[in-house]
Amino acid sequence: MKLNNFIILILFFWSCSALKTNDTQSITIYMIGDSTMANKKNPNSNPEHGWGQVLPNFFTENVIIKNHAVNGRSSKSFRDLKHWKAVLDSLQKGDYVFIQFGHNDSKDTDPKRYTNPQTSYRYNLMRYVEETRAKGAIPVLFSSIARRKFNAEGVLLDSHGNYTLITRLVAQEMDVPFIDLQYTTEQLEETYGVEASKKLHLHFKKGENEYFPDGIEDNTHLSKLGANEVATLAVKELSKKVPALKDYSKLNE
Repeated sequence: MKLNNFIILILFFWSCSALKTNDTQSITIYMIGDSTMANKKNPNSNPEHGWGQVLPNFFTENVIIKNHAVNGRSSKSFRDLKHWKAVLDSLQKGDYVFIQFGHNDSKDTDPKRYTNPQTSYRYNLMRYVEETRAKGAIPVLFSSIARRKFNAEGVLLDSHGNYTLITRLVAQEMDVPFIDLQYTTEQLEETYGVEASKKLHLHFKKGENEYFPDGIEDNTHLSKLGANEVATLAVKELSKKVPALKDYSKLNE
């Protein structure tokens, strides 16, 4: 009789374990965007990192992240150069698509990348959302991260114009989760301050870093520290705005 009870207990715990595994089944996240999100070459020596590059470190092993973000791309050129087709052809029902453009859409001297925020940029975002949903996948819209742009008085200035506003409005209109990384990264830059915020980006004097032997002052792209800080902010916001992802976040462990 005791043996039977023991077997019943084993079966009970096995079934509970199976249910738990099923509750945390694998999900896939696709990322589309620009250099602030993209994976970088030579990650062991290159101090530049995209926040999407480090994002896998913030999720459990049940999350597969496929980062398709590419340096220099706008909402227009990402589609025109066929990057989106590769993602769209691979999408499965239940996948997530993280969409973040704006930095390069504002390049008003480049007709291959520039988009008017009120018109073509808006419709580009809407089209990404519609096509994602048509595959049964789940879109999430992100605003661009802030640039480190302090004036002489130490005030952090906006550098994205209406692109963030339009992203927010598209999200509201189409009932899409919206992650306002511009707002949270502005707070991040201000918390670090005018000088210390340089550590979030690429600031090296000549001879200080082997990858940039002539030195660099880049206030847009992220250092490894900056990428990890932004990814932390993104995951925290995702846990609020996309509750289904909360159980996959290592920040909630």
